[in-house]
Amino acid sequence: MPLYNYQCLQCQKIFEVRATFKEKDAGLEPECPACQSMDTRQVLTTGMLLHLRGDGGRGPVCGSNSGPGCCG
Repeated sequence: MPLYNYQCLQCQKIFEVRATFKEKDAGLEPECPACQSMDTRQVLTTGMLLHLRGDGGRGPVCGSNSGPGCCG
């Protein structure tokens, strides 16, 4: 089950929410575990960005399936 990172707009705490794709698509509205505010937004953390790139952030984002003109 995927993990999503959220930040509370009241107390600024960043926290993880485990939810299915179906739950996320239905409109996930998590509660902050620190202050119980529902005023939250999804955020991408540095770790998530490195995971999405797949190379630990060391190389270009382009892959073997990238089209012409990618990365220079």
